[in-house]
Amino acid sequence: MSTEILIIDDNSDIRNIINDLIIDAGFNTRLAANYNQALNEIDKKLPDVAIIDVKLDKGDNDGLELLSHIKAKDKNIPVIIITGHANVEMAIKALKTGAFEFIEKPFNQERLLNFINRAIENINLKNKNKEFEDKLFSSYDLIGDSVNIQTIKDQINKISISESRIFINGPTGSGKELIARKIYKKSKRQKGPFIVLNGALLDIEKYELELFGEEKDNGSILYGALEKATRGILLIDEISEIPLETQSKILRVLTDQKFKRINGSHDINVDVRIICSSSKDIKNEIELGNFREDLYHRLNVFEINIEPLKKRISDIPHLVKYFTEKISSSYNLKKLNIDANNKYLLQYDWPGNVRELRNLIDRIAILSPESEDKISNIIKESLKTPDIKSLPSENSLSVPLKEARENFEKEYLTTQLKKFNGNISRTAIFIGMERSALHRKLKNLGIKELN
Repeated sequence: MSTEILIIDDNSDIRNIINDLIIDAGFNTRLAANYNQALNEIDKKLPDVAIIDVKLDKGDNDGLELLSHIKAKDKNIPVIIITGHANVEMAIKALKTGAFEFIEKPFNQERLLNFINRAIENINLKNKNKEFEDKLFSSYDLIGDSVNIQTIKDQINKISISESRIFINGPTGSGKELIARKIYKKSKRQKGPFIVLNGALLDIEKYELELFGEEKDNGSILYGALEKATRGILLIDEISEIPLETQSKILRVLTDQKFKRINGSHDINVDVRIICSSSKDIKNEIELGNFREDLYHRLNVFEINIEPLKKRISDIPHLVKYFTEKISSSYNLKKLNIDANNKYLLQYDWPGNVRELRNLIDRIAILSPESEDKISNIIKESLKTPDIKSLPSENSLSVPLKEARENFEKEYLTTQLKKFNGNISRTAIFIGMERSALHRKLKNLGIKELN
């Protein structure tokens, strides 16, 4: 699938220049000329990369609102911010919100294309990591000795043999899909398919197509998730993100146990066990009018609640030991000697939950530190919460944007180099930059490489 880049700029000349540049580079584009068009394009389908002008037609800095909107949907999407009204405060705000890069108008086309290529490399690397994780995922176990995990294991054993619908509640990264897969493996439907439909990632206009499928004019059939999961289990992840209109149709399917494909003329009988999950407080979503209460009661025949990792600290040493063995084996490395009772691991809040812990162990495995002290330093630096007080005050920022950016990059790269004892390769991997590009950046900034 070709990379798609969304260009958002209210200046038609700039929009067309960027569009031509990107198409010539071999990528696909979508265009938006104002805030509402951009919002519609983002909600319709998330791009692989977005380029957003800061000031559109809605008000000052409305491009930053779009940046926040994209990051709320998928924090991994690289967003390049462009502006003709640059100042230091705006640059810092954009970077804090998650911008991948910040470039001023008039911009150098080669520099912008370099940013775009780096953004695409970044997202491709993350996608490859996700594919690798997916391959590992099916073999993972539910690890922990906390009351919460022991309760869930007991629930899985009891409800797997039934045909009851299940609703799994828990924060992002806590293991909701893993629980669903464990139920599947113990169920009577284990020889059937296990299909995952992620409500948060679907194109808003294609929910029903993805669920019900379509009969095309040429006679061909596009099968939806309900048919793909026949005699198996369908996991609807982040079901709270599905539009109300589609929720009504799901309710009708649960009631009638049949549905029609889009443009179809005959009923398709349903033979699927449905498991749903949500990282949002679903009862709050019902009160807000975002989710149908009658559908919730249909889906929530049995409820499983998994707590955030910070509430089950006793599970952390077990998870560290487990992931260390698992990941070392997958990389064909000797077993990492990670102290499972490291104070930084036990005192951290883990906003990304078990997934964040697994990613940390993965990072340590890639860097292959030679001693326990180096492992501990990686853990300490990786889990360090940014000190907002150490950031420059927006009221006291008076230097030009270029100088402020260089000062930030110089301080950041110097810190990272020290963290990895001057090792360029490991520093480049950690910050997501090519080794040669890092050498050039250090030279341009006047940073001496450590021996």
